[in-house]
Amino acid sequence: MWEDRYRAAGDYLFGVAPAAFLADNARWLTPGLRALSVADGEGRNSVFLAEKGLEVSAFDMAPTAVARARALAAAKGVVVDFHVSTWEEWDWTEGQYDLVSAIFIQFANPAARVQQFDDLRRAVAPGGVLMLHGYTPEQVALGTGGPGDPAHMYTPEILRTGFGDWQIERLEAYERDISEGKGHSGRSALIDLIARKPG
Repeated sequence: MWEDRYRAAGDYLFGVAPAAFLADNARWLTPGLRALSVADGEGRNSVFLAEKGLEVSAFDMAPTAVARARALAAAKGVVVDFHVSTWEEWDWTEGQYDLVSAIFIQFANPAARVQQFDDLRRAVAPGGVLMLHGYTPEQVALGTGGPGDPAHMYTPEILRTGFGDWQIERLEAYERDISEGKGHSGRSALIDLIARKPG
């Protein structure tokens, strides 16, 4: 589905600017950190991390999206280690990354989300940071992006259950007007989590 969707878009479906969440919280993006951008799409977020001086790896399952990501990185003059990979195929070795960025990854149903959260927890090194950004269930009624099933969305309670044993630096649900290409545009019901893994 995602490969077809990216191909049909003909251009950057979600634009080339990073998610506002990353830009707003750029103080966490310390040069030299080993970073992973999961389900990275067309590279807008991984390229931004690289522009901030992080050593970035990224994966997405859609070859068209990864090709666009590589073109964006080249245009911006940064290096990102891009991979075409499904979530299940990715190497989730313990503690590989100082920072993991997971933005609008809500393609997992509640059962699959448990494994997804376990993978994210494992990938972050002790003392490292997870930056997770997505939609709350209220997004379905707004209809400006994301899956149509509210069960795929996050609530503060879901994120506290998944990461409450970490140091929660930010956890907030809010509404905001966003303009991120044709894929995300208009009033949106968003939620942010920034959490530090115990050292």
